[in-house]
Amino acid sequence: MQGKLTILGSGTSQGVPVIGCDCMVCSSSDKRDKRTRTSVLVHINGENHVIDTGPDFRTQMLRENIQSLKSVIFTHEHKDHIAGLDDIRPFNFKEKRSMNVYASDRVREALLREYHYIFADKKYPGVPNVNLSIIENDKFEIDTGIEIEPVEVLHYKLPVFGFRIGDITYITDAKTISEKEKEKIKGSNILIINALRREPHMSHFNLDEALAFIHEVNPNYAYLTHISHLFGSHTEIEKELPSNVHMAYDGLTLDFKY
Repeated sequence: MQGKLTILGSGTSQGVPVIGCDCMVCSSSDKRDKRTRTSVLVHINGENHVIDTGPDFRTQMLRENIQSLKSVIFTHEHKDHIAGLDDIRPFNFKEKRSMNVYASDRVREALLREYHYIFADKKYPGVPNVNLSIIENDKFEIDTGIEIEPVEVLHYKLPVFGFRIGDITYITDAKTISEKEKEKIKGSNILIINALRREPHMSHFNLDEALAFIHEVNPNYAYLTHISHLFGSHTEIEKELPSNVHMAYDGLTLDFKY
């Protein structure tokens, strides 16, 4: 079975350009340097699924002309990954059903706090409707029967889920990954992995760490995401990367097998 993954957003929590910044990257006219907050769209078996709904979710859905959405899957609860959940309302209305949402129990608690009105006993008319399923670090099936395997990584000390779907693995906000979780990634044809910048960072891979990790798990192809304006321009960085490693950018599409 063939699937398609679209990079909805490839930027870090502030996005690129950063408000008020006139650096070379933020001033770039290259559309690949315009990075919304990190998210991906997975199209498989005729249906669309989104991993994370950040602050730019609405913009991303409009940009990619997404007409239907079957489910939302969350990696973790930071604002740049959950802030756009309210904008599932048009899909509720158009498709006349609740949105299937998959999240860990800890992320569920954060959603209950941030979106208390969605989960209230007495709901205000027009609020989003969700069907929330709790996931753990075990394989699970989304509503089409497609199996997804979580890959647990640490974002400083916060457990975050990446996901493997068939021969593609998507990981964002990783700093450390256990040997056990690395085994889940090995054999991937494509790995999408975060690389924030060149300098070391407390909770994200930098470029050297990402490249070392790619070398260790050895996918055929790798793409870097969750990019900061401090990293450099798309064109500049791309020239430095190994032949099988590339910069992700908003709108990039990748075919994978399931």
